Amino acid sequence: MNSRELGALGERAAARYLRKKGYRLTAVNFTCRFGEIDLIAEKDGFLVFVEVKTRTEDTPYAPREAVGPAKQRRIILTAELYLSGCRTPLQPRFDVVEVVLQKGNPNKVVRIEQIENAFTL
Repeated sequence: MNSRELGALGERAAARYLRKKGYRLTAVNFTCRFGEIDLIAEKDGFLVFVEVKTRTEDTPYAPREAVGPAKQRRIILTAELYLSGCRTPLQPRFDVVEVVLQKGNPNKVVRIEQIENAFTL
C-alpha cells in the first residue's frame, strides 16, 4: 500500500471519528493554490481545519510531528483563502488528527487522537 492510499484510509477513519464526536463535516480535501486541508468541520462555535496524519504502529515517531512550521503555514494560507469565500460567524481552529493503523493490516485502526488547537496563527 502506498502513502496516498494509507492517507486516504486515515482520512476516512478521521472523518468517521469526528462525526461520532458530533462534528459536522463541511468539506473534504479542500484544495487551492496554497495547499490542501484534509477535513473542514463545524462544532460548538468553531470552524475546524483538520490535518490528518496517518502512520502504521511501527513508525518511530508520532504522526503529529509531520506537521511542522512549513506545513502549518500552508494550512493557514489555505484556510485564509477558504474563509475569504465563506462568511461565517464561527471561530477558526486548527486541529491535527493522528490515525495509527495496524502494521500488516492497514484496514485496522489501532488509535485515533485529536489534538485540538494544535497550532495557531
